[in-house]
Amino acid sequence: MAKELWKGNEAIAEAAIRGGCECFFGYPITPQSEVPEYMSVHLPAAGGVFVQSESEVAAINMVYGAAGTGKRTMTSSSSPGISLKQEGITYLAAAELPCVIVNCMRGGPGLGTIQPAQGDYFQATRGGGNGDYRTVVLAPSNVQETVDFVQEAFDIADLYRTPVVVLCDGLIGQMMEPIEWRPIPKRDLPPKDWAACGKKGRDHTNNINSLYMDPEACDQHNVRLTKKYALIEEKEVRWAEESCEDAEIIITAYGTPARIALSAIETLREEGLKVGLFRPVTLWPYPTKALRALAEKDGVKAILDVEMSSTGQMLDDVRIAVEGRKPVRYLGHAGGMIPTVEEMAEAARAALKEGV
Repeated sequence: MAKELWKGNEAIAEAAIRGGCECFFGYPITPQSEVPEYMSVHLPAAGGVFVQSESEVAAINMVYGAAGTGKRTMTSSSSPGISLKQEGITYLAAAELPCVIVNCMRGGPGLGTIQPAQGDYFQATRGGGNGDYRTVVLAPSNVQETVDFVQEAFDIADLYRTPVVVLCDGLIGQMMEPIEWRPIPKRDLPPKDWAACGKKGRDHTNNINSLYMDPEACDQHNVRLTKKYALIEEKEVRWAEESCEDAEIIITAYGTPARIALSAIETLREEGLKVGLFRPVTLWPYPTKALRALAEKDGVKAILDVEMSSTGQMLDDVRIAVEGRKPVRYLGHAGGMIPTVEEMAEAARAALKEGV
């Protein structure tokens, strides 16, 4: 299959169209503005609906409305814009409405910078809105994975009736890489007989709702959601390992830092140091058991977590997985600064010395 050169953001939009996206609602913000720009031309040409909303708040509520009718619906934004969407996202999760949300992360907090960062990990994996809910979070590390994940995200969303977040840093959105448009394995999806789209032969009209005034009813709704999340944790957890078979130091990283870590590992292996990479592909559900199994190996001396955030956010999940079995060290930058190969190599050497 021939490869094509695509810019990350434009590839995201094209992947969504190929994944069956019927409606897109969004608002421009750097570094993801090419997504709605591409959608504004190509989604209507494919028979879909594009609306540039008056705000991010409006966009996510439009997603709620379209998703409630059973349409494959998507929005995209970057960090501060995603913050504005949080109330709508918790409504979507509560009403069990499938949709795809792309976040091309930039530096923060606040307006921060337009440069790439990974400071939205807590927001994506813990839920920035109110209440007890989860969203599936896919974390690509290159443009090829991004287009694959965006297409698959629509099926995951439909299967579990839940919002799915594709979390990539702004560098992935702005870079150009060769990709293949390959078929995505299709899932056996249930009918959308819950959709609020008229009776259509039924003797009743469906209602979409996230309001439960009766506390017992709200409690039971949360119990049902919790069971669904447990099923997702069982079925959808993903990760990748590189050179972990004999590794004494395990680097944990996702997105762009995971790519840089591969070069650092190559450098360190040439020096005779045994270093490997553990890359979570789903940030939620997090591959806790897989990382714990690595930490339990006798040969592993320490874990080095690397992120594009100031004090570490995935670091919490790494520590939860490791459970104190091995020392956990951290290397990170924020505000658009990216850890270098040299910094990773030096941090890995230091962790190895401390772990001896």
